[in-house]
Amino acid sequence: MESIRSSDLKTILHSKRANLYYLEHCRVLVNGGRVEYVTDAGKRNLYWNIPIANTTSILLGTGTSVTQAAMRELAKAGVLVGFCGGGGTPLFSATEIDVDIAWISPQSEYRPTEYLQAWVRFWFDDALRSRAARHLQTSRLARLQQAWSTRAMREAGFTVNEDRLHSLVQQFRSQIDAAPDPATLLLTEARLTKALFKLAVDTVGYGDFTRAKRGSGTDAANRFLDHGNYLAYGLGATATWVLGLPQGLAVLHGKTRRGGLVFDAADLIKDAVILPQAFLSAMRGDEEQQFRRHCIEAMTRDESLDFMIDTLKATAVDTALLAQTSDARS
Repeated sequence: MESIRSSDLKTILHSKRANLYYLEHCRVLVNGGRVEYVTDAGKRNLYWNIPIANTTSILLGTGTSVTQAAMRELAKAGVLVGFCGGGGTPLFSATEIDVDIAWISPQSEYRPTEYLQAWVRFWFDDALRSRAARHLQTSRLARLQQAWSTRAMREAGFTVNEDRLHSLVQQFRSQIDAAPDPATLLLTEARLTKALFKLAVDTVGYGDFTRAKRGSGTDAANRFLDHGNYLAYGLGATATWVLGLPQGLAVLHGKTRRGGLVFDAADLIKDAVILPQAFLSAMRGDEEQQFRRHCIEAMTRDESLDFMIDTLKATAVDTALLAQTSDARS
């Protein structure tokens, strides 16, 4: 078999990549120049190719191992790797156990620095950082309203009350715009999330629902929400890495968590994609693999990673311009 070199792979922008993998009970290795995962089938080993040039991130679950050669090729292709528990949660890395967000990022010192420079230009200013947080939250609302009103969502069985959705979005957009500080904004976000859960429950007829802390939820919707959110965190980690933004420079979440910016980025698409699919899959009795496939297909179809990257770029550039204008006036 002819060996394939990493330099021969066609580069695909991260925002256009289609694959996100969750693997368990397998070995990830290099075979003939390809990165593959190997599963056991009786006395035989089955090899499955991982198209690394078209992959954003890989979650390695229970019973997995990865070789040094595979990590080298994954790093060259810019694929983020995360170690996690069964079913995709919780997420941890080999060196930092029990943190909520910890990805092993590819090592590349040649990414553009313009967005990092723009980000730090405003980040140390409390008022501008709050403005950036409000921009992310209003973008989240716009994405949510657009996604929940699509034909694809209705065909899947999620036919939301348009008037109720519009009223909710308008109500919380006003509250977000008026929030004077991050603490108020976090409280507003919590109320928004609770209202969205209620709307989703009523839309699919789920019945009684209480959002439980990770690991304590026994109903299917809570388990799917946990699982799906970590898929969104994978895209969030990819978006921040692509733009060269340190994950500790959060604008809303994570004052004491160095991965807070991943939470901020994931919020942009969690409600739009993961939340409705969690309740739809719970009502249908889907297995985790089916739910995960639906989520990944929806995120690919809606270009969720592209939206994350573009929104973070716009936030960085626009807020930095305000900081520069303020400096010029003073």
